[in-house]
Amino acid sequence: MAATEQRRATWKQLGPGIVVAATGVGAGDMVATLIAGNRFGYALLWATIVGCLVKISLAEATGRWHLATGRTIFDGWSSMGKWTTVYFAPYIVIWGFVYGASAMTATALPLATLFPVLPLELWAVLAGVSGLAIVWFNRYAVFEKIMTVLVGVMFVTVVGLALYVGPDIGQTLRGLVPLLPEGSVFYTLGLVGGVGGTITMAAYGYWVNAKGWRDSGWMRMMRLDNRVAYVTTGVFVVAMLVVGAELLYASGIALEQGDQGLLQLGDILRERFGGFVATVFLVGFFSAAYSSIIGVWHGVSLLFADFVNHVRGRTDTDPVENEKSWAFRGYMLWLTFPPMLLLLVGRPFQLIIAYGVLGAFFMPFLAFTLMWLLNSSRTPREWRNGWISNTGLALAGSLFVVLCCYELYGIVAGA
Repeated sequence: MAATEQRRATWKQLGPGIVVAATGVGAGDMVATLIAGNRFGYALLWATIVGCLVKISLAEATGRWHLATGRTIFDGWSSMGKWTTVYFAPYIVIWGFVYGASAMTATALPLATLFPVLPLELWAVLAGVSGLAIVWFNRYAVFEKIMTVLVGVMFVTVVGLALYVGPDIGQTLRGLVPLLPEGSVFYTLGLVGGVGGTITMAAYGYWVNAKGWRDSGWMRMMRLDNRVAYVTTGVFVVAMLVVGAELLYASGIALEQGDQGLLQLGDILRERFGGFVATVFLVGFFSAAYSSIIGVWHGVSLLFADFVNHVRGRTDTDPVENEKSWAFRGYMLWLTFPPMLLLLVGRPFQLIIAYGVLGAFFMPFLAFTLMWLLNSSRTPREWRNGWISNTGLALAGSLFVVLCCYELYGIVAGA
């Protein structure tokens, strides 16, 4: 039953927002922001801020749907027709298979550098299995505490590094002015749309429910939680851009694409500031990558369990029950063990094409279905979208459509 009063929002209750933001910001986002600073200095600082505002809009809409209606996001999608299931079913299966290998490899890179006693592939396996164990044997409350520690480590190390290298205050302020340097248009769109934005944004509502926030009385708390999380993410992302601008742009050093670029930055830090600074950065790199592993293993498994429940005609379950379900644990196993084959044999071309095509559609799918659900009679009138929410979701959806077309073009052109 919906609460009639708003519960008091307190800082001590923050949690699900930190979880979703930390899960969404992984090694790939760190590289993207570093390269933005590497290529364009501070010029795209404004784009990182816009990106955080876009994610606040999307996460708030997801959380509001769960709290206002008492229904999950997948329950909402199901009410829109079978086409949502036709899209979602292959997407979550293929996505999990490919993402599992990517996440384990990204986490293994700093471990293999810090502790070269084991090969990269073995570190990747250990990262995946340990992430599985943490989620398998713990409930949400413990999982949230672990994620908070990882967020603290990645935040302190990266922001501390940015302060250590010394941001240029004048250039930082100029970077707040929306400008597009030559050759930066689609890179800017990717920076706005990519940082902290994945399928895990759809998991936010499940984490809100797992926290114990079950009705509209928690709306104020959810909104505070969401804003604090993405402001924290924004500071983290700006810090990465500062590092790229100060260490790489000014020196004319070209950073490699992909997770290897972070290892390259570690080498640069070691040469310029010594082994201690480089080690601290690699610890932050590990924390960002590992938080994505356990965040996805938990959040997307909750989403998958809800999907399975709906296929079986069960819509009355909740996240606490789903954490114990065979579907939840089965998807964690799917994320962990089959992707290990990709660590050994590489990624099959056709699978990567399917992964790219299905993945390109997800964020537009999320933005526009949220607009649909939150403007319909499915949502109590009090909690339907206002003009601010509709504007934010429309802008986010339009942005993601452009990014979707660009990514599809890249897939076709590279085929």
